[in-house]
Parts: sequence; C-alpha cells; structure tokens
Amino acid sequence: MTEQWQLDPDRALPADPTTRDLARTIYRHAATLPLVSMHGHVDVDLFADNQAFGDPAELLITPDHYLVRMLVSQGYRHAELGVPHRDRDSGGDPVERDPRAIWRRFCENWHLFRGTPTRYWLEHELAEIFELPAPPSAKNADVLYDQLAETLQRADFRPLALLDRMNVQILATTDSALSDLSSHGRLARQLGPARIVPTFRPDSLVHVGHHAWTAEVDRLAEVSGVDTGDYQGFLAALRQRRRAFIDAGARATDHGHLTADTTPLPTASAERIYRDALAGNVSPADTEAFAAHMLFQMAEMSAEDGLVMQLHPGVLRNHSGEIYRQHGPDQGFDVPVRVEFTRSLRPLLEKFGLSDRFRCILFTTDETVYSRELAPLAGAYPSVRLGAPWWFLDSPEQMRRFRESAVETAGFYNTSGFVDDTRAFASIPARHDLSRRIDAGYLAKLVAEARLGMDEAMDTMVDLAHRLALTAYAAPHD
Repeated sequence: MTEQWQLDPDRALPADPTTRDLARTIYRHAATLPLVSMHGHVDVDLFADNQAFGDPAELLITPDHYLVRMLVSQGYRHAELGVPHRDRDSGGDPVERDPRAIWRRFCENWHLFRGTPTRYWLEHELAEIFELPAPPSAKNADVLYDQLAETLQRADFRPLALLDRMNVQILATTDSALSDLSSHGRLARQLGPARIVPTFRPDSLVHVGHHAWTAEVDRLAEVSGVDTGDYQGFLAALRQRRRAFIDAGARATDHGHLTADTTPLPTASAERIYRDALAGNVSPADTEAFAAHMLFQMAEMSAEDGLVMQLHPGVLRNHSGEIYRQHGPDQGFDVPVRVEFTRSLRPLLEKFGLSDRFRCILFTTDETVYSRELAPLAGAYPSVRLGAPWWFLDSPEQMRRFRESAVETAGFYNTSGFVDDTRAFASIPARHDLSRRIDAGYLAKLVAEARLGMDEAMDTMVDLAHRLALTAYAAPHD
C-alpha cells in the first residue's frame, strides 16, 4: 500500500454536469479560506498540554460520539470501544485498554458508515490530513494503525501544529461556567488572545434539579468570590464569571435547554425557587420554570456585556439511563424532540429582540421548524441569526434542505455561518469542507437558474465560508 488514497475532487457537489461545473468554480473560490470554528467541544487542555496523541483510537474513535453510537447501534458496547466508566462504582463491562483492538473493530465495520456524514468526515481526515494509503478494512487495519501511530508521534501532528495544518484561524471551546480558565490564559499568552477562546456554558447552574446543583453553586461562590447564599448573590456571581470569560477572550454563551421557553418569573418567585433548591426541596415544575426564567436572565446579561447568546433546545439528554450511569453524558444517547420557538421566545424577543446591544443565534435539531418558525424570526428581528445545520442535521441532504427552507425567508445574511459542533478535533476541516461544498452546490443552482450572478455567488460563498461567522461571533467590544 504505497499509493496515496485519492478522494474524488467533486465529492458532494451536484450530479448535474452544468451545475457541477459552476459549483466547482464557486467551491474553489472558498476552499482554502481559514476555518472559523466558533462552536465546538474540543477540550482546551488538549492544546494547553500540547502532547502527542496517544494512539489512533484515542484521537479518532473513542471521543467521536457519532462514530461510537453507530457501532453501539450494531451491538458493540461502549466499553469495547474504549469509553471509560464514569467512576469505579458504575459497573458494566471491562473497558478495552488495547487501542489496536479498538481500531480493528472500527476497520472491520467500515461498511456501517456508508451513506452517513461520518463516512465523509472520516475519509477526509484519514486521506487528506493523515495521508493514509487506503480506506479502512479488516485486512489493512494493522498496517493503517502502524502508519497512523507513527504519524501521530511527529511534532507536526501535535495539537497546536495540527491547528495550523488544518488552517484554523480561531477555535472556540465550550467551558463550564465554573472553569478557572487557566488553560485559556496560558494559550492566550502563547498564541495571542484570539486564537483559542472559551465559551460560557452555565447549564448545570441554571437547572436547579441537577443532582450536583448545590455543590456547583458552592463552587460558583468559590471561583467568583461572590456569596451565592441567595438568589441575588447567584446572579451577581454569574455576572462575575461572564466578565472573567470575556477577559479570557470569550465571544459567546451556550445554552442547551430541553425547551425554548424564556418566560421570566417575578423576582419573589425566583427567590423562593432558589431557596427551595438550596434546601433540596424543589419541584419538577419549579425546576422547569426557573430554567426558562434563567434563559431570560442570560439574555438580559448578554444585552449588558455583549456576549452572543447561542440557544439550542430540543434534545432529550441521556436517553439511556444505563449508559449515563456507566459512562456519563455525551455518549451518543441524546435524542432530538419536537420544540416550539415562536411563542416560547416571544418574552425574550419582546424585551431584547429589537435591541442593538443583544445578539442571539438559534439552533435546532428539528428541521421542520426552519421555514415555519426560525427563518421568519431571523428574517425579522435584527438581533437574531439562524444557526447552521448541526448535530443530526449536519449531513449533505439536510444542509441542502436548510438552504432551500431558510434562505427564501431569512436570506443568507441572517444566518451565522458554519459551526462544526465537534468533540472530534481532527474532523473540524472535514465538516467545514462538506458545508462549503453543499453551499457551493446551492449557489451554483441559483446561478444556473439565472437567479444569481456568478460574481455574486462567489462573493456569497466567501461570506458563508468565512466572513459571516466572524461577524456573528464578533467580540463583545467590537
């Protein structure tokens, strides 16, 4: 296997010859633009430590919940794929410690990914970034493992070097509101203040029914230096943490609630629920009401401090209680549910939607609301942008349908630019490349139908691939 694996240069472009020819030109105009990765879940310590990746399984398989969930759906156990137990008492199967065995399982099941976006991303990673000579298979698993393991020990494949190799201009991590941000401080001193930036994620603090909520509120008081013994202190502590994140380069907040409800509570009611939660006696109804209230409060704080508010409701987390008990969250068992935006967001938008001090990006895992709810909201309110297809929607077909559903109402310029939303670091360029190819195909269709000039299409392509994300996630002081 000495020949280089060559991917089709026209992959994911339109099949129609006339449109494909136009799409080639439009795609090439933006193909090499730097990547603006403003929403993702790569651990900041990966870059702060900048150690060589341990092995191919640790880099490409175990952290990729798209990949893991497919293999689990076919009968494999998380432990067989190297996913650790959350603690020693969680039980379950012994965790596979041999990365070569994990890699072999992946290669033997390469066929399972046919037709999925995971297949596209993996091909791009393996062929374009790591320069493997052939697609994975049961026969070549060991050969590919050895070559990849050797490559990962090279200095130019360490995390910070890969950031350059992959042409990432700026990368945002997602960080607990309780983070001390020390790793971000080290990286800012090393790389400059706008290369790897944090994102403020307060979900565990605003969901007062969370099993560890009281401990996290105590930790909030510790890291903020603000007494959280009452509701007003809680709000003050959150404001302090937001300021700390801004000082560390943050551009945005991130909120993953089950619903989009933003109904504010009377102050007395919020104070009462907070007291009940501290006493360990809060009802499910009050938990939901407080979460909705805190979304409104987060919007108010964003109007004050300028952090972009990202909202992505509509996912039932940890659908399998067994997997959650054994391995913790983010293991492929978060499942979309129907979500309503129009009425739910009205309290927030009535107060902040027309403000030039507030910016909000709305995401969904339910494509049925694009044309009915989200595009009309983004097409009317100046503070609202419609986020890119992501997480269950980040496939070629769904990306095309997103453009067809949303552009006619919201246009291109009320959207956020692409976000990759990945924990799998090496997949970032593959995900952006797929988005660029789908957008090139959509723009080519408009040109072929004489609905857009070629010069306009190429200018729009640059906006979609690069400029829009920089604008949507502009720093608070800009």
